[in-house]
Amino acid sequence: MSAEPRINDRIRVPEVRLVGPSGEQVGIVPLAKALELAQEYDLDLVEVAATARPPVCKLMDYGKFKYESAMKAREARKNQAHTVIKEMKLRPKIDPHDYDTKKGHVVRFLKQGDKVKITIMFRGREQSRPELGYRLLQRLAEDVADLGFVESNPKQDGRNMIMVLGPHKKKTEAMAEARQAQEARKADAKANPGKSQNAAEDDHAEAEDGTEVEVEAPAEASAEA
Repeated sequence: MSAEPRINDRIRVPEVRLVGPSGEQVGIVPLAKALELAQEYDLDLVEVAATARPPVCKLMDYGKFKYESAMKAREARKNQAHTVIKEMKLRPKIDPHDYDTKKGHVVRFLKQGDKVKITIMFRGREQSRPELGYRLLQRLAEDVADLGFVESNPKQDGRNMIMVLGPHKKKTEAMAEARQAQEARKADAKANPGKSQNAAEDDHAEAEDGTEVEVEAPAEASAEA
């Protein structure tokens, strides 16, 4: 069954409650009169409330209406926020440099409005020292407290200990801020083309040094210590 509204000569009722092109109430008129007005305005007669008695019809450019509706739906899908859980894996005895690198990724994920699953992996004799993993998770949670909160407290899962961090910032807010930052960069690039080239070269160098972890949403991303 089609979800499209009936228009013009597909409308089969003796009379309709007519709404004009600007939303003004014309009143109840015979169908033939409503179709005549549609021709005069070079518009379509569109049934917008089929269950009303009599049905409500509006004079409009139906092709333009469909196009604008499709664009609005497309924009809504584009701005839709998907809940994504990233994953970061650490060892209980991680060295300071690696810890700072991992923490940097967690900070980036939280800024993007994503949740982060932190996994501490125990091996061999480390399994008898779960307090090492617990302290590490507590330290990390404190270090990123301004960006996220502990959504799921540390718990043992076989050889691993897991904690989930949730962002303070909503995904939609993070997306909006990212778009604003991108627009600002584009504006700056137009005003300072030389500066833009240097920034691009710096970004390329950063990508080559291996410090960035590529993540594809909504799949989980992992980086092992």
